[in-house]
Amino acid sequence: MDYKGKYTPFDPKQIITYPISSRENKVKLENLVYPEQAMETQYNLNPEVGERMNMLADALVHCRKKNQPVVMFTGAHLIKNGLGLLLADLVKRDMITCVAGNMATTIHDFELALIGQTSEYVPKALERGQFGMAYEFAYINTAMNLGNEQMLGLGECLGKTICDPEFRKLVFDKVWREGAPDHFSHPDKSVLAACYERNIPFTVHVGIGTDVTDQHESFDGRAKGGCSGRDFLIYTHEIEKLSIGGMLLNVGSAVTGPEVFLKAASMTGNVGKRPLHLISADFDIRPFDPKHITDESKVGYYYRDQKSIVVRVPEAYDGKGYYIEGNQMQTFPAFYQAIVSRL
Repeated sequence: MDYKGKYTPFDPKQIITYPISSRENKVKLENLVYPEQAMETQYNLNPEVGERMNMLADALVHCRKKNQPVVMFTGAHLIKNGLGLLLADLVKRDMITCVAGNMATTIHDFELALIGQTSEYVPKALERGQFGMAYEFAYINTAMNLGNEQMLGLGECLGKTICDPEFRKLVFDKVWREGAPDHFSHPDKSVLAACYERNIPFTVHVGIGTDVTDQHESFDGRAKGGCSGRDFLIYTHEIEKLSIGGMLLNVGSAVTGPEVFLKAASMTGNVGKRPLHLISADFDIRPFDPKHITDESKVGYYYRDQKSIVVRVPEAYDGKGYYIEGNQMQTFPAFYQAIVSRL
């Protein structure tokens, strides 16, 4: 990016990259949780959590039978924990009508589609000055650059890179080099691809300087911001559909998911489309005490997901809020199992 101000910016042309094939990763294909595996596993949940989850699964299936939307915002750990195949299957079953996440969510998903691995081993990479320096992040940046030129959303241009041969060729032709992957070896492992193929929005909500893609010479903040800005409006349109009722799920997003929803809901309410009778749920590992959300001396007051998604949102929109406490390696597969068993 060009700069003509009075300060001195860092020059990313100095960056030394390495092939992603040489990177040590923590998550591989054998670490993924497959739908059939989730259906056959017995999950030992707290009885109260299990009861709430069953009520939530009943409500979700009921919403979809009435053609009401189900919007899910997820943090990156759902993909890092190998649970993306379960989310992709819910998309394919028409149980989720919009997926949203931060940039890290899509980076892990894109890597799984590209090489069948993700989750770089950070400690070793940091001490060598190599964290996030795999060359192939240029694929994502170039996809965003082209997507911005075509005025696409961020999730859309990444899904299109995986699924659309012509668009993918445009991306690869610009940045492919010897030794880099020349195709996606595992597109069937991608939530981005599942959404793109079924015309389900996958919206991506980003910051600048928050992601490894931003460290590279190929990065252009205008493209990242432009594509994500369009995604925010796509997401807001999906929230507008909640005016007929529906469900909002927040899985492992402590700040971004709740805050993006609050802004979108304010916009839709401003034009007379409040998300009435909304069923909302927050999945996280931290304890939850509803008495703490009004007490500034308690740590729970500062947990945006608990305060907004579980309490404030349903109170504002005459709805019902649920908190699903526990390790998402247990709670999300169990939720998936409860949904599919009701179908």
